[in-house]
Amino acid sequence: MTETTNHPQPLWRPDDVRIGRAGITRYRRWLKQRYRLEFADYDALWRWSVTEIEEFWRSVWEFGGVISHEPYTQVLDARRMPGAKWFQGATLNYAEHALRHAQLEGVRNDPAIIFQSEVHERSEVSWSQLASGVGALSTMLRRLGVQPGDRVAAYLPNIPETIVALLATASCGAVWSCASPDMGTTGVLDRFGQIEPTVLFAVDGYRYGGKDYDRRAVVADLVRQLPSLKAVIFVPYLNSAATLEIPRSDERGIVTVVSFAHATALRATTEFTPVPFDHPLWIVYSSGTTGMPKPIVHTHGGTVLETLKACALHTDVDSRDRMFWYTSTSWIMWNFVANTLLCGATVLLFDGNPSHPDLATLWRFAARERATFIGVSPAFIGMCMKADLRPAQQFDLRALRSVGATGSPLSAEGYRWVYEHVKADVMLAVISGGTDPGACFLTCCPVLPVYAGEMQCRELGVATFAYDDAGNEVMDEVGELVMTQPIPCMPIKFWNDHDGSRYYESYFDVYPGVWRHGDWLRLIPRPDAVTGVIYGRSDATINRHGIRMGTSEIYRVIEAAPEVADSLVVDLEYLGGESFLALFVVLRDASAADPRLAGAASASGVTDAQARGVSDDLRSQLFAAVRTQLSGRHVPNDVFAVPEVPRTLSGKKLEVPVRKILLDHPIEKAVNRSSMANAAALDWFVAFAAARRTALQARRTG
Repeated sequence: MTETTNHPQPLWRPDDVRIGRAGITRYRRWLKQRYRLEFADYDALWRWSVTEIEEFWRSVWEFGGVISHEPYTQVLDARRMPGAKWFQGATLNYAEHALRHAQLEGVRNDPAIIFQSEVHERSEVSWSQLASGVGALSTMLRRLGVQPGDRVAAYLPNIPETIVALLATASCGAVWSCASPDMGTTGVLDRFGQIEPTVLFAVDGYRYGGKDYDRRAVVADLVRQLPSLKAVIFVPYLNSAATLEIPRSDERGIVTVVSFAHATALRATTEFTPVPFDHPLWIVYSSGTTGMPKPIVHTHGGTVLETLKACALHTDVDSRDRMFWYTSTSWIMWNFVANTLLCGATVLLFDGNPSHPDLATLWRFAARERATFIGVSPAFIGMCMKADLRPAQQFDLRALRSVGATGSPLSAEGYRWVYEHVKADVMLAVISGGTDPGACFLTCCPVLPVYAGEMQCRELGVATFAYDDAGNEVMDEVGELVMTQPIPCMPIKFWNDHDGSRYYESYFDVYPGVWRHGDWLRLIPRPDAVTGVIYGRSDATINRHGIRMGTSEIYRVIEAAPEVADSLVVDLEYLGGESFLALFVVLRDASAADPRLAGAASASGVTDAQARGVSDDLRSQLFAAVRTQLSGRHVPNDVFAVPEVPRTLSGKKLEVPVRKILLDHPIEKAVNRSSMANAAALDWFVAFAAARRTALQARRTG
């Protein structure tokens, strides 16, 4: 069959060996043997999982071998959102599941963690060493007075000590929350100040791109401004001889400082405090692009169950695997990596700049460690493409079975690059979901084909649909991404949201009882399963002349130009007037327009190359590409060169806040600077907006 628009050929289809060893194949066989349930294809299994949800999640509990100290009385009390209660009566512990493999004969001395960074050479932590460290550290936490429900915060990078600290915290029944040390005082306080931690794990500093960053002054600020803190457990990572001095003050009591080495030198067995299924495990944070970051609470039971399901039925990760996903500890993907310990996988950690000393760094690390799963961001794949990197020619990637990507949409060209230049026989696991739901809406599956630009399937147990403006389900059209049934891993609350109003307004105020995620989604019926494409945030989508287009489509075309390193597009819609579609590009030569000159010129509708910072030839080239590859309706009104594209801490483009700034919203209401990776990047847009506003006012009064 030849490829057509409606019937494309897949880039990859699993062979019989891959299908036979897949966890989902074993699960379907188990369902048939235990419950006499058979399904014609993946979509039939998915439909059962989101209609008979109690039966499905009971099967995940049994198939995954959940360790429960008390049995549950019912799977689900009511199908409602928010407020559904799962597996009431059951008691369990996340850390106990993560460390159960340490008790297996023949496994104890195998590596649980393999680590490398710009600071330290390669090292391994065996399962027995991990269990020993967790046992000692949890004993120290209890000695420091940590009780179930207390919050334990961490200001730590992506190092083995962070995983030990997480598991020790969870084993006590305390609530974990982490921020990466590349965050400044304000950003960390915006998070930890809401949850009042009693203990803080803190690092002396980190190295990124060959440059050292001493963070002890930030740690001292945190201690001074977090009155709930009773103790700090200090990790000298950047300098093994580093010490931490906490200045005395009249405003707070004495804070105990304990070294991590001392805390983990205790001889103690690990004690796991059994907690209810819905007991808080960790607090993660939304991007917080407006207002304070949302402190999202996920549970022990929900996380255990979702992890056992995702590893077995989707990512296909088990004790034979070596899992690597490049991430910072501020991003939910770090939690995702730690979760794979529950499946017995060896976790590969890398701390540092992924392009230092060159773009091959992560591929080199993955090849040397025989990674079976490597996850990166679509932006990193784009960088590799532009650099014409060809990992398949440079490295031995025979062990690699899956390549993951998330954080933003991956272009069809990005899909093809993976299969052409990384490995032809891999599952390209592009996933979407994350911080808020604690699960994926769209995900991967080892028994399904991969189509360019499309995520393989809807996740089992997650009732993902696309809604039109009237709230009706649509297929093969772009609509609002919604989830119509509760899942065990969804947040139970936001911390300190006592009446639940902030939680409700975040997800349920548009469609009562239905989770609205805020993304544009197109579901595509394929022969093997319904695939999906995310088109960006629904409130940043371009709607011109009634035709919607996701910003990711425009970025794919614009960023294909060799002169363009990055881009941002926003539609400035004014009441009673036509929209002004503005394209901002970061040029590879690092030149940028004067924002005052550019803003004033944009108001007139007539600009020149000097005002834009973009040559006439490049402007014409970019606009022609949009017109021919996408739509004449979505050709920008103008293009301007900027120094940087503002991004969140997790790397997402700040489309909506920039749009608000350019529409004259007060900056303090448009964006929370502490939630940004590069807050200074906003200054150009603020100056542009001011000049544009002044020029528009002059035109109106003139």
